[in-house]
Amino acid sequence: MEHQEYSVGLDIGTTKIVAIVGRRNSRGKIEVLGLGKAKSLGVHKGIVNNISQTISSIKTAVEEAQKSAGVPIHKVTVGIAGKHIRSLQHSDYIMREHPDRYITEDDIEKLKDQVKKLVMLPGEEIIHVLPQEYKVDSEGEIQEPVGMHGKRLEANFHVVVGQMGSIRNIARCVREAGLEMEALTLEPLASSEAVLTKEEKEAGVAIVDIGGGTTDIAIFKDNIIRHTCVIPYGGGIITDDIKEGCSIIEKHAEQLKVKFGSSVPELEKDSTYVTIPGLHGRPDKEISLKVLAQIINARVEEILEMVNTELKAYGAFEQKKKLIAGIVLTGGGSNLRNLRQLANYTTGFDSRIGFANEYVANDKNQYLKGPEFATSIGLLMESLKIRDKKMLPTEEEIIEQKKEEGSQKLEVANQKTEVENHPSSIIEPPAEIAKPKEQARRSKPTFGQSLMDKVKKFFEEVEE
Repeated sequence: MEHQEYSVGLDIGTTKIVAIVGRRNSRGKIEVLGLGKAKSLGVHKGIVNNISQTISSIKTAVEEAQKSAGVPIHKVTVGIAGKHIRSLQHSDYIMREHPDRYITEDDIEKLKDQVKKLVMLPGEEIIHVLPQEYKVDSEGEIQEPVGMHGKRLEANFHVVVGQMGSIRNIARCVREAGLEMEALTLEPLASSEAVLTKEEKEAGVAIVDIGGGTTDIAIFKDNIIRHTCVIPYGGGIITDDIKEGCSIIEKHAEQLKVKFGSSVPELEKDSTYVTIPGLHGRPDKEISLKVLAQIINARVEEILEMVNTELKAYGAFEQKKKLIAGIVLTGGGSNLRNLRQLANYTTGFDSRIGFANEYVANDKNQYLKGPEFATSIGLLMESLKIRDKKMLPTEEEIIEQKKEEGSQKLEVANQKTEVENHPSSIIEPPAEIAKPKEQARRSKPTFGQSLMDKVKKFFEEVEE
């Protein structure tokens, strides 16, 4: 199997690192070849804070993925999040040298490259330049300018910016794990690829990815990304609250949250308790599920209030910018019971849980269905997109090909004229080759000969 056939997505999260190998089948769906998972050590709130531990976790996840897929892994598409991520709106334009030629992908890339030269705050770097709407000459609100004619190409951009140090640290960890970083993608963008439908993006939707260390938000309207942000709180802070509130160790707090956790205390009975084993000979602890739900509820409400603030910052409550499709909750944190109901109540928007198995073809055991794999599958989809782009010939390549074909035709034409002008210059075929040809000619009469034979025969018959 060639490396071209498959792609790899690598999700470096706060709680887990997932490497997922897959390819596109004949129906355009994703076929997962293998998956590797490792506990994330050395990542805090989406930011690498221990290089060697992160490298070791990446290696573990990649080795597991290699083993289950049965293919070597060299290139990966990596996700990035963290509280250092911010986004801004920017408008820019280019004047085209040849307005008589139609606008191509190269022109758009040229415009994007110009935006990438924007001066940022010290220590910041541009991660994504996402075009929103184009303007050709004076004609605005253009979604797809490719194929149009015009001198001035302008666009509004959504620019995603992150700290240079954090980006470099991730790149170093990937490189030292023996891998090549194909692309760096913002995690909420990757999740939206895997979870959202085209109709939702059109109608207006906010994806809220509740991870271990961060909650990532991306807002779409009219199929265009409008707003992105990262909130530095996630499922990990809920676990910390349970640990402190119930005076238990982190491992037990995490298990309690996953198995018995609920976001709405009113739906829990007062009489239901769960027993936690005591530490080293100490007596067992009984914890009320209602108390547990109250602890979780306080923190989840805080996170949802922050989400609400971001929705207001975008203008989601204005009539023109209204999110008709509401909110899609995904990520490991969205597995909490009754979270959807609480999100509906807190934000006032209709919510659903986003599962990542919509685009996956071979998920028979529904293992990848969980929202915790949304980012990983989104990164794999992004990686496959990049691979498909590379396989398509660029405009320059097409022009080069045409030039080559033209020059070949010209050579053939020149050879013909030479032969016509200098018939003596025709190279005689070698004697061995020429002889069979001559014999064939002799054995097979020409049209003129066969006609003469017929005429002779006719006259002979007449004479008789």
